[in-house]
Amino acid sequence: MSYGRPPPDVEGMTSLKVDNLTYRTSPETLRRVFEKYGRVGDVYIPRDRYTKESRGFAFVRFHDKRDAEDAMDAMDGAVLDGRELRVQMARYGRPPESHHGRRGGPPRRYGSSGRRSRR
Repeated sequence: MSYGRPPPDVEGMTSLKVDNLTYRTSPETLRRVFEKYGRVGDVYIPRDRYTKESRGFAFVRFHDKRDAEDAMDAMDGAVLDGRELRVQMARYGRPPESHHGRRGGPPRRYGSSGRRSRR
């Protein structure tokens, strides 16, 4: 069950949320770009549960808060893969795996059973 789990020492890390990514931007690309500012502990690009496509944003975790701040200052507004990035401190940590991707999927209660359309 360790698939997609964050590294064990995430407590001391600082996360940046990186918005406005293209769907083809890879975690490796992000790691390479952000490592210029310090040691990156984790790069996570949430994917749509059904299509497996990138949802257009990522979290980049730094071991050192000052490195994260430097990266945020330098990369906010920088262009990557033709897109202007928006970088900010992440307000929340990575969601637990069980709650991921619930938004954007088909509604659970009102499936296509057809009951609601008959009158």
